[in-house]
Amino acid sequence: MKKVIIYHNNRCSKSRQALSLLNEGNIDIEVVQYINDPISKESLKLLLKKLGYTADQLLRKNEQVYKDLVKGKSLTQDALIDLMLMNPKLIERPIVVSENEAFVARPPELVKGLFK
Repeated sequence: MKKVIIYHNNRCSKSRQALSLLNEGNIDIEVVQYINDPISKESLKLLLKKLGYTADQLLRKNEQVYKDLVKGKSLTQDALIDLMLMNPKLIERPIVVSENEAFVARPPELVKGLFK
């Protein structure tokens, strides 16, 4: 059975849709509620590496906290990571990690590729 981890925010409709689609497959799912159970800096750095993203690419740019703390500023990758850890709503979601890949499931239907 395939095992995946989903970094999930239950208040996000796209995240709920992705989790629902994962539940339809024959997949062992570990749900990480990163808003309520913050991830470590090391885990976030590993996620970025698996995704092939810079910290800036994983930011939700429509969030008010982004507009207040990030927009128009020149921040280092480390500073952006620290901001994401202090304000987890800044992290794009949902993030799905399998043994072979990691991706942001936007649109949620991207998770169907794991069923093959």
